[in-house]
Amino acid sequence: MEENNLEGNSVIHDNFEEVPRKKVIEFKPPLYRQRYYFVKNLVNQHKPKKVADLGCGDTSLIWMLKFHSCIELLVGVDIDEDKLQWKGSKLSPFMGDFLSPRDLNLTITLYHGSAVERDSRLLGFDLITCIELIEHLDSEDLTRFPKVVFGYLSPSMVVISTPNSEFNPLFPAVTLRDADHKFEWNRMQFQTWALDVANRYNYTVEFTGVGEPPAGAEEVGYCTQIGIFQKNGTEATETCASEQCREHIYKAVFTASYPSLQQKRFRQLVLINEVFREIQSMRRKFVQSLKPEDERELDHKSKATGHSKTCIALVGPVFTEAEKTNIEKSPKPFCVGNKFYVPLERLLAYPKVNRLCDNIEALKTLIADSVRLNSDGSAVKVDLTDEVDNY
Repeated sequence: MEENNLEGNSVIHDNFEEVPRKKVIEFKPPLYRQRYYFVKNLVNQHKPKKVADLGCGDTSLIWMLKFHSCIELLVGVDIDEDKLQWKGSKLSPFMGDFLSPRDLNLTITLYHGSAVERDSRLLGFDLITCIELIEHLDSEDLTRFPKVVFGYLSPSMVVISTPNSEFNPLFPAVTLRDADHKFEWNRMQFQTWALDVANRYNYTVEFTGVGEPPAGAEEVGYCTQIGIFQKNGTEATETCASEQCREHIYKAVFTASYPSLQQKRFRQLVLINEVFREIQSMRRKFVQSLKPEDERELDHKSKATGHSKTCIALVGPVFTEAEKTNIEKSPKPFCVGNKFYVPLERLLAYPKVNRLCDNIEALKTLIADSVRLNSDGSAVKVDLTDEVDNY
């Protein structure tokens, strides 16, 4: 965090506070990003599968979390339907997501609704975040909030952030940081409320924050105070299976499903691409080994000095010693006439292929429609040379 002497009109933003002839407190990274990074680090630590962000706003946190491989369901809830519809498109999968599918399925859904409404589709979540939300609730909604989030939804973990009013005097002429805030608590008020909620609904709570105070003002605490609530015990949240218990109050305004290796068609696509890549690499090495030694040395010198006809340097995968040993122990490729054969056992020894398919029969089934196999189905058969090799 830095302080600068600036002059200008009174401005209050999440990133800086500016008043004529007064010091500006500038947070680096910006305060909203610090809050998101805090959640991001928690996700890295606890690996939740199902995460919901109540009061998701412009969905920036949802967008950041979608890159976490552990998450399979991401939900955003907000009362501003227009904003959700407008921002939803940035959460759709792009071409790169299809070219490199995730390991696990991911579904992202945005709901128009309020954090103080019960909706059974948010039952059983691992993490619910409420980032700068509670201060927007009036007294009636604030009373309902813990009953819905902690009592009804009852996730494994809840993260709540809210302004720390003790920091506000460092922002000249600031009473409330946003015109829509109904209140801003000091640390004692927030902790009293949070401990009461935790005790009522069988949670423990830990307090921290983001936004360091400037030197000499450490006693005011963090600019944003945060409570991390963790549910006591490991019992699963009871879900209502009967139709009568299903409460669907929210309106779904956006949903997207990402391609993953759990989906057969994408796993097959990636597997075939990897098989072809390994076969091409092995075939090139085999063809190179057939050349006279002086010609191989000439090719090596040509590539080393940049005179190779190929413009792109092909960098092979890096294997561990155990992986190298496993590959070397597998049946080697061989040639009969002008046909080059790669045993399926050899292909399966390569880590990327093995990760996608862990046995010979499954490998054979998934690639059968895209490659030629030898008569007994134990090896892939390709031409020893083709146009690709004649560059």
